[in-house]
Amino acid sequence: MRTQMKDVSRTDWVVALDREASALVEVLDSSPSARSLFEGWIDLEGYAHYLAQTYHYVRWTTPLLESAGTRMRQLGMHPALAELLVSKSEEERGHERWLLADLRNLGWTAERVEATPLGGAVKAYVAWNQYTTQEGVPTAFLGTAYVLESLSVRRASGAVARLISAGRIPNIHKAVTFLRGHGDVDGDHVEALAEVLRSLDDPKEQEVLIHSARTTRLLYPGLFLER
Repeated sequence: MRTQMKDVSRTDWVVALDREASALVEVLDSSPSARSLFEGWIDLEGYAHYLAQTYHYVRWTTPLLESAGTRMRQLGMHPALAELLVSKSEEERGHERWLLADLRNLGWTAERVEATPLGGAVKAYVAWNQYTTQEGVPTAFLGTAYVLESLSVRRASGAVARLISAGRIPNIHKAVTFLRGHGDVDGDHVEALAEVLRSLDDPKEQEVLIHSARTTRLLYPGLFLER
């Protein structure tokens, strides 16, 4: 009986991450700027802004995953999960180059992308995740990853199809590498991540992951608001 109750508790806590992911989708769907991306009628300026801001946070994904996994090894926390984080960092390596390629096909040089100021939401996102991986609870970054990968599953592939169909942006069929790549693979990533997270049974650690997911949910819409 005790074992059964413990398994239910493990399952239920991941539902809280799903709620944060769903809440983010709802907020974005109610935002004209974000909806213009999902529905394919965003203009060149808006799409390039979204890609450039995305580049500035995605470039940190691999180092943050490496940092979290390495620190977990040092602390002796969840050895299997630590190895998964390091392995996942390799899966994510180079995704920022997809964004540079997409922007190049929109007429942006790499120098222009690098010189684009980071919006406040991106600065806060990077700072928060650097803190959790380097000084806080390193598994917290998985809450961030869960929300962002869930968003990709729900909206990325549809956005690609609608952007190409609308054809409002010149050369758009060569500028959707990042969205297409994440829409295609993140479904499997979310399912695998959910399975791993269900093994975390420390309520305090669960709370930290949920808090990180909520922080991401609150910050991400800022990518569309700051232009």
